[in-house]
Amino acid sequence: MIFTAENILLIGSILLFVSIVVGKTGYRFGVPALLLFLMVGMAFGSDGLGLQFHNAQEAQFIGMVALSVILFSGGMDTKISEIRPILWPGIVLSTAGVLLTALFTGLFIWWLSGMSWTNIHFPLITSLLLAATMSSTDSASVFAILRSQKINLKHNLRPMLELESGSNDPMAYMLTIVLIQFIQSSGMETAHILGSFIVQFIVGAGAGYLLGKLAILMLNRINIDNQALYPILLLAFVFFTFSLTDLLKGNGYLAVYIAGMMVGNAKIMYRKEIYTFMDGLTWLFQIIMFLCLGLLVNPHEMLEVACVALLIGVFMILIGRPLSVFLCLLPFGKKITFKSRLFISWVGLRGAVPIIFATYPVVANVPGSDVIFNIVFFITIVSLIIQGTTVSRAARLLGLSIPMPKTGNDFGVELPDEIDSDLKDMTVTPEILAQGDTLKDMNLPQGTLVMIVKRGDEYLIPNGSLKLHVGDKLLLISEKSKN
Repeated sequence: MIFTAENILLIGSILLFVSIVVGKTGYRFGVPALLLFLMVGMAFGSDGLGLQFHNAQEAQFIGMVALSVILFSGGMDTKISEIRPILWPGIVLSTAGVLLTALFTGLFIWWLSGMSWTNIHFPLITSLLLAATMSSTDSASVFAILRSQKINLKHNLRPMLELESGSNDPMAYMLTIVLIQFIQSSGMETAHILGSFIVQFIVGAGAGYLLGKLAILMLNRINIDNQALYPILLLAFVFFTFSLTDLLKGNGYLAVYIAGMMVGNAKIMYRKEIYTFMDGLTWLFQIIMFLCLGLLVNPHEMLEVACVALLIGVFMILIGRPLSVFLCLLPFGKKITFKSRLFISWVGLRGAVPIIFATYPVVANVPGSDVIFNIVFFITIVSLIIQGTTVSRAARLLGLSIPMPKTGNDFGVELPDEIDSDLKDMTVTPEILAQGDTLKDMNLPQGTLVMIVKRGDEYLIPNGSLKLHVGDKLLLISEKSKN
C-alpha cells in the first residue's frame, strides 16, 4: 500500500494507536518505548504489511523537524543550576568525545573493510563517515529512558548525561556534513574544515542564546487573550530559531537546545500550559520520527550486513565509546569516580539521530550510502536492545541509583512563577493528632496555611475547627525560603 492524500490520516491514526498501545505494554517489561515504535514502523513497512515509504529526503525533513522540538524540550528541562558543576565534563564529552568515538570506530570499520571475509569494502573516509553518523548519543532515547524509568543518579550523572546527549548532536552533524563534502569534492583543506566547525559552533551558540532571550521577552510581553496560543507561539519560535541559525551558517540543533535552556530557566507566562504542550508534542514527534524511520528501512537488506554491523556495534559499545569517555574525563581526575565513568560509557545509546544522519549520505548519493544506512539502523536496534533495556540495572549494579525526589503534590495543584510561594502536601498521622485533632491545634510554621483537606475522594475547605482524621491529606502553602 502506498501513502496517498486519501488514506494518510487513516494509516497515520492506526500507526499512532498501535505504537502507544505497544509502548505501554513494553514499558512493563522494561523495553524502551522508542525501540517498540521503531519495530511498529518495520512491521507495517515494505517487508511487513506492505506500506511503501522509501523517500529518504522526506524522512530527513521529518527528522529535522522532530529533533528541533525534542532538543528544545530537552533544553527546557535542563536546569542550569544542576549542570553548572558538571558543565565542562559535559562539553568535553559532547565535542571531543564524539570526535574520538568517530575516529576509533571509523578506524575499526576501515580495518574490517580490509578483511577478505567481510561484505563491506569502504575506503578510510567512507569508514569515518559511517562512524560519524552514529558517533553521538541520541538525545531522544536518553531523555525518554531516564524519564520513563524514573532513574535518579548520584554524582550529578543525570544532568551530565542529558547535557551530553542534548548537545553532542551538532558535533556528529558537522562531522557527517564535512565528510560528505570531503568525499564529493575529493578533499578539503584542513583550514576550511576547522573554520566550518568554529563558525557552526559560535553562530549556533550565539543565536541560541540571543533568540532564547528574545523568546522569553516575547512570551512575557505579548499580551494574548487566549492563553492556549502561548505554546503555539513558542513552537513557531523553535522553528524560527533553527531556520535562521541555519541560514547564518550556524548549527541549528545547538541553537534550539541552548534556546530551550534559556526559556526553561527563566520566569515565563503560563509555564505549566507550555510544558504540558511541549511534553505532548515531543512524544508525538518521537513516535512519528521512529515510525517513519521504521517504514523507511527494508529489514531483509539489514540481514545482509547483520554480521558486520553486529561486530561494529559491539566494538562501539564495549571499546569505542568507553575508550573515548575515559580519555575525555582524564583531566577531571577524582571528581568523577571510576563507576561513574563506567556508567557514562554504558549509556551511549544510539537512536533516531544516527538513522537520520545516515540519510544524509543517501540523499547526497555517496557511494555505498545504502549499506551505511542499513548498518546504522541495525546498530541502533542493537544499542536500544542491549543498552536501553539495562540502563536502570547498570545503575543499581554500580551503586549509582538513588530514589527519585518527590516533585509536585498529590493534589495536582501548581502555582504560577509570579507567586513567590511553595506548595507541598502532608498526611495526618496518629502522632500529629496526639497534639490535637483540629487545625488550630497543629503547630504549623509561621507563614504556612492549609489550603485544602482531602479525605478519601472528598475535598474539604478547612477552618480552624475542622476535625482531622488519620490519613487526611493536607495541601500546604508557605513562603519560599530565602537563600
